[in-house]
Formats: sequence, C-alpha cells, structure tokens
Amino acid sequence: MTNLSDLPLRDDLVGQQPYGAPQAAVPVALNVNENSHGIPEDVAHDIVARVAAAVLSVNRYPDREFTELRESFARYLGHGLDAANIWAANGSNEVLQHILQAFGGPGRTLLSFTPTYSMYPLLASGTGTEWIGVPRGADYTISPEDAAAAVREHQPNIIFLCSPNNPTGTPLPLAVIEAVYEASQYDDGAAIVVVDEAYAEFSPEGTPSALGLLPGRPRLLVSRTMSKAFAFAGARVGYLAADPAVTDALRLVRLPYHLSAFTQAAANAALAHSAEMLGMVGEIRVQRDRLVRELGALGYEPYESASNFVLFGGVADPHAVFEALLARGILIREVSLPGQMRVTAGTEAETTAFLTALAEIGPDGRGSGGPGGAASQAPGGE
Repeated sequence: MTNLSDLPLRDDLVGQQPYGAPQAAVPVALNVNENSHGIPEDVAHDIVARVAAAVLSVNRYPDREFTELRESFARYLGHGLDAANIWAANGSNEVLQHILQAFGGPGRTLLSFTPTYSMYPLLASGTGTEWIGVPRGADYTISPEDAAAAVREHQPNIIFLCSPNNPTGTPLPLAVIEAVYEASQYDDGAAIVVVDEAYAEFSPEGTPSALGLLPGRPRLLVSRTMSKAFAFAGARVGYLAADPAVTDALRLVRLPYHLSAFTQAAANAALAHSAEMLGMVGEIRVQRDRLVRELGALGYEPYESASNFVLFGGVADPHAVFEALLARGILIREVSLPGQMRVTAGTEAETTAFLTALAEIGPDGRGSGGPGGAASQAPGGE
C-alpha cells in the first residue's frame, strides 16, 4: 500500500491538510454551526413528496439551468432580483469554488481579512490562486479605511468578505463593502468582490444585506446558503446573487448537470415554506444572546456575534476544555486562536447543558470553575 507522499501531487498541495471538523455521535453537537432545530413535519412531508416525484423521471438528466430553483431563490431574496441574477451549487463552498475557477487561478490572488472562514485559503490553493490574508483588528472588526487601504496595497483579483464573519461572528457594516468595492477599481482593471452572507438570516432584525448594494456594481457578488438558517445542511445547497454576466461566467466552469433532480426538488420545497423553515431563527438569536450574556457572567470573554455562534476567550487550555466537554457528551469547536473557542447556539436545552458543563469544568478543563476561579452553575435559560 502506498501513502500520500508516494503520489505525484501538485507541488502546491504537498503538505496541505484537508478541511475538517471533529465528528462524533454526541447528545449535544455545537461545533459546526448547524441548526439544531429540526425541519417542521409538514414541510418534511412536502419535501419527501417532491423528491418522490423526481424519482419518476430520474432516468433523464435534471434541468441543467435549474430554472425553477433560480426563480425560487430570486423570490426569496427580493431586492428586484430575477432568475438571471441567481446561481446555485452543492453548498456555498462549491459556489465559492466556481468563483475562484472562473476568476482566480495561477497568477491571480484572493484577499480576505483574517481570522476568517478556513475554507477560503483551501479553495484558493485548490484552484492555484495565491492567498493573501490581511489581519483584522484586535476586536476582529474591519474599518472602511483599513479595508480600502489593504485592497489598494495588494490589488487582489478577488476579495472575500465574510458577513457576519466566521469564526468570530463579527458584523460587517455596509460601509466596509462600499469602501472595498470602490478601492478595487484599479487603473488597469477591477476585482471581483464577494460578500459571503452564509449566516445573514441570524443578524439582528433590520440589518441591511449587501444585496441592496448590487445595483450599479457588476463585480459585486453576494453568496448565501440553505445550510444554516434553513436547517438544510445535509441537502448541500448554496447560491449567490450577482449581475447576469457573472452567472454566465460561472456556467463556463460548472460540471454538467451539477445540481441533481433530488437537490432541486428538495430545495424548491423548502423555499416554498421559507417562512415556516425560518421560524426557529428568532429562538436561535435568543440562545446566541444568552450565550454572550452568560459566558460573560462566568468570567469568559465573548465577542459580539451576529451569527448563530459565539466566539469566546479566557480559556486557559482549549484542548483540555474540548476533551472535558466531549466526555460529557458536548462537542464545541477548537479554533486556531489562542485561548479562544467557538460554540453554536443550539436549542435552549443544549445551551443549558453546555453552560452548566463549562461552569463545572472551568477554563482549564479540570473542574476549577470559571476564569475567576470559583466553581459556579450556569444561569438558567430564557
């Protein structure tokens, strides 16, 4: 049997590690920002019925242009969009990969502000695109002035802006997007600016979307996913809104019939029930805000979050805390940020289980209580 080092990998892939997060069958899984709330039963029945109907014609290829699905996404997003503005793929990661395949590649660069979603540099590497990571401020925010200065300095071909940011949850003001877009108009060309709104539905009510900035900005793309707010992670459906010329460009790099008939049927059914599917978003926001409040009360340092997760500091030994929680059937996320961890806002019961366990094991994972040193019980739920 050979091993990886025996294979003729591309030089730029040698030594790379694949994306991954721990997977374990535990009662409380709060590590990959899934939606812990199940799909409503009546919606599930409609999805099953539509997928069953698709089986009857599965001997034929699916609609290559996924026309009905693009129309459904346009109706859901609003903002005057129509099917010509919409693209979709098997998860937002594939959408981002299509963007890099079309506009990146050898001799081209992708810039983002770190720490951010760990798939960005991996997608860059997989498409031969040079990765440029520009550090954020100490509180993980980005100012319009600093963002524009970084773009003018590096003049990248593609810019990814995560809004709200993963893994920090940091909101992204529209002023930053506007400043980046303006700065990306170079004397000899212009960059593609992608706003990754995977967690947009969890932002506070009234938070404006980058979708409102699309008119008059033909190189601005807004990416979304059904994995999070729609509780559709297992279905693998991502999408974007952009100028129709962008969707034409993405057709050049997609695989033929890349969205199966089953994927299209399931996504159309879910979108037909969008109000019901998003009914749990308010409860998730409540638990997210509860995490911020009660982690602070325990002596940890939670960061502002507009997503369905919370990053918190003040952890003396993140790996020991990870293992101690796992031993109690609770899975959260270690991140590559010293003294910090990330936890998804789950159901009220899951959130309570996490907070209670964290209060018991303490910041070193050895039962020393909260960062202040005294063991305590986490406050009750909402």
